[in-house]
Amino acid sequence: MLTEANIAFTVFVTERPNHAHDFVQNGDLSSWNALVVMAGDGLMFEVVNGLMERQDWESALKKPLCILPGGSGNALAASINHYAGNEPAIKEELLTNCTYILCKGLHTPMDLVSLRTASGKRLFFFLSFGWGFISDVDITSERYRKLGNARFTMGTVQCLAKLEVYKGRLSYLPVGETSASSSPYREQSSSSGQSGHHTCYRNGHPSHILPQTVPGMSHVPEGTWPEDSLLVPFNQPVPKHWTVEPEEEFVSIFAIYQSHLGADYVMAPKAKLHDGSIHLFYLKAGVSRTALLKLFLAIQKGTHMDLNCPQLRYIPVRAFRIEPFVAAGLMTVDGEMLPCEPVQGQVQNQLCRIIGGP
Repeated sequence: MLTEANIAFTVFVTERPNHAHDFVQNGDLSSWNALVVMAGDGLMFEVVNGLMERQDWESALKKPLCILPGGSGNALAASINHYAGNEPAIKEELLTNCTYILCKGLHTPMDLVSLRTASGKRLFFFLSFGWGFISDVDITSERYRKLGNARFTMGTVQCLAKLEVYKGRLSYLPVGETSASSSPYREQSSSSGQSGHHTCYRNGHPSHILPQTVPGMSHVPEGTWPEDSLLVPFNQPVPKHWTVEPEEEFVSIFAIYQSHLGADYVMAPKAKLHDGSIHLFYLKAGVSRTALLKLFLAIQKGTHMDLNCPQLRYIPVRAFRIEPFVAAGLMTVDGEMLPCEPVQGQVQNQLCRIIGGP
């Protein structure tokens, strides 16, 4: 399709975890009009954070990004297909649709979410952050990667059998709330600006999970990045106009930016590429296994909120903070595993460009 459209391209095959991250961080990108990732969402996460580690990150992010589905989840590709007004698609049909979108060459702004951890890391994600059941399913299902998207069904069944409850504090700034009393984030951690290394698990390895490090922001002075104007340091309480959820026992907390959680999982059907909203879902303790299974089945059609599950809450937010009381459970960002610790994030409006959109 690219050849027929007279689009010249060069294929770069990654050979190890963080290979794409290092390539875009250090490479000369001046001769290319766009960067195309043919893989799952984990490789795009590498590319986004590799670009953010460049000294010229602002100009580098003006180069449009494109996703061609080559993984098992393919959430970003499915979201792009959804925003384009196409019918739901998986496998070869989704790949064909996304390649056609690439051939047209139209691109649009995309928000990113800036994520900070209590230990001093700053990352940028385009898809989701999770703690609890959904993250447990994502990581547990890695061992079934050869099954494709069916891996998530296997992971769901396994995690339902040992349903866990996680204790912590959830705070958020709802969309529409004023941010007048927010103060700009100022780095307080002694590790700020230093090269941090956190154990995580990389996608793309079908038979096992390899421990690696999450890319950090160690090459660019903090002051040159976009400011997290809605966040305050972890040693301060959230601003008074934020909402602090009184419940402190959760089955899952999931902040998703795109419409799709996977190629056939529609988590936030009203999401857009640059609407300034993080779609926050949290599931309180007390939900039965049967109700939880029904919710997951309904997500395939995007009808989970129609079930009126009393434990499920949804609210569009501009920023959030999660503070676990103990380091228990799995945390994931764009499908990549993080240490369980306090985290907070906010939308950075129209920070990059993506090929596709409505």
